[in-house]
Amino acid sequence: MPAAATPLAAPALLASPLPADRLDSLARLTDGLDNNSLWWLSGYAAGLARSGAALAPAATPIVESKTGERLSIVYGSQTGNAKRLAEQLAGQAEAAGLSVRLVRADAYPTRELKTERLLYVVISTQGDGDPPDDARGLVEFIAGKRAPELKGLSFAVLGLGDSSYPQFCAIGARLDTRLAELGATRLFARGEADLDFETVSTPWLQQALGHARDALKPTTAHLATVTPLRPLQAAPAFHRDAPFAAELIANRRLIARGSSAAGAVGFDKDIRHIELSLEGSGLHYQPGDALGLWPRNPPALVQAVLDTLELDGDASVGHGGQTLPLRQWLSEKRELTKLARPFVASHAAHARSEELNRLLAPDQNVQLAELLSRTQVIDLLQRFDGDWSGEELVAALRPLTPRLYSIASSQKTVGDEAHLTVAHLEYATDAGLRWGAASHLLATAEEGERLPVFIEHNDRFRLPSDPSRDIVMIGPGTGVAPFRGFVQDRAADGAAGRNWLLFGNPHFRSDFLYQVEWQAALKAGQLHRLDLAFSRDQAQKIYVQHRLREHGRDLYDWLQGGAHLYVCGDATRMAKDVHAALLAVIAEHGGKSPEAAEEYLNELQQQGRYARDVY
Repeated sequence: MPAAATPLAAPALLASPLPADRLDSLARLTDGLDNNSLWWLSGYAAGLARSGAALAPAATPIVESKTGERLSIVYGSQTGNAKRLAEQLAGQAEAAGLSVRLVRADAYPTRELKTERLLYVVISTQGDGDPPDDARGLVEFIAGKRAPELKGLSFAVLGLGDSSYPQFCAIGARLDTRLAELGATRLFARGEADLDFETVSTPWLQQALGHARDALKPTTAHLATVTPLRPLQAAPAFHRDAPFAAELIANRRLIARGSSAAGAVGFDKDIRHIELSLEGSGLHYQPGDALGLWPRNPPALVQAVLDTLELDGDASVGHGGQTLPLRQWLSEKRELTKLARPFVASHAAHARSEELNRLLAPDQNVQLAELLSRTQVIDLLQRFDGDWSGEELVAALRPLTPRLYSIASSQKTVGDEAHLTVAHLEYATDAGLRWGAASHLLATAEEGERLPVFIEHNDRFRLPSDPSRDIVMIGPGTGVAPFRGFVQDRAADGAAGRNWLLFGNPHFRSDFLYQVEWQAALKAGQLHRLDLAFSRDQAQKIYVQHRLREHGRDLYDWLQGGAHLYVCGDATRMAKDVHAALLAVIAEHGGKSPEAAEEYLNELQQQGRYARDVY
């Protein structure tokens, strides 16, 4: 067991000019840094302070409200949508001359909640009613007994979610209700946005900005100079709304044929290693980031929808100020592989179906969730006959959204490339083949083909700033992808910390993803420990959570020594089982009660030492 680092005595400090949230951020940044790193950081900050560029006059005046109050915008985001909307609102508020701060939920100082006067919360809901990982602590605090009375607070909540799940926008609803219970004043109704979030978020943001203007009534203060924390960087030329056409340079199957995927009888499991060129894009990523891909629906699926509804794919259809051939709408602009409650409701009306209407009743949430999870749009259209026009269909279907894939590489190793580990979703039904839009596009793409991509940064899932820290990586199945990038990056840096990987899949012979690479990393000393769980290779199923319990003493010792812990993969079951196993290990080997074990793990998360990338 490595000895825990002895903390340096904190130097006496003058009264800080930084606000409390900046002090919290500074504490997180410097946590675990050695003397050399701290001296480098102090020199970097001093250089910024002396830099003429850093001291350039601001282009716009600093503004303050007449009351000296400000707007606080707190966001909790899993895939980046809530973050983008919160940033958009903050930018609009600043442009309107308001004093505003934007804070990620896990960096929000909860002690300040009782003194807030104007608060907007933008937060997503994950899976079966769970908060995003960066908001767990804040949600628990507000829901718990330690939350203060908030009679002086005015607030509004924008919830994001996916109506395919029964607990649609549940976290936004919980916070909205709880803040009101604590005495805060709700300024206007909670927003609940589906995957096509702009239809709800746009008017919500406009309303939020209007209320903030009325509440704060900004006045222009004197012109001043601004010293930014870091040099301003130009926005990338390519992003979510302007993707880069990346060339596919490699597409190979990772696992042996003969391994059947669950629910896909008669089909081999197909896991792909994909390599895309980012040359000429100017795009950069760090280990832990994701690559966003704008998918296209399979042509055979589009044609099946047109044939079922007896619609002309070449007919022009106008919607939202845009006119396109119906086939193009269905190929590039509308969601066909994911079924959502609003479309079920629309089709129930078009098909005059009592069966579908019964499924939409409040007491049928479980049955409806089952339908949404195993049924695509085409299945619903074929099972329940209904008359649709092209215009009605385009208006009723949700917009096609990008898919995010954890990047399985480090640019320090692969340069202007991004590697992915992709499970191709393909299965047979009585009515024909079904596919996942993005995975099918990637699996069937030819080398040389260009695909629209962008980088989705994930600041919650980062390697330790101190390279001497150990890391524990838990990534069954395709959840191993980011850890390939982690190990590459640490090897390129010559990081002194140890790397421990726990990987699982059904079979050793057919499902050991990147087996040769992991074995080479072990031999080279770039991977220090590898524990495997192949669930179907013995009578009793063994998963990664069983390995965690089996090696609990070692795991707890690593954590006590300062290790960072990472989990990537399926959120619906694996992540919950792993979390439960971690709590059990901490309770047993730390001699803690269940409540104390939960507090220990929460503290790791708040320190940035327990991070999850689950989907």
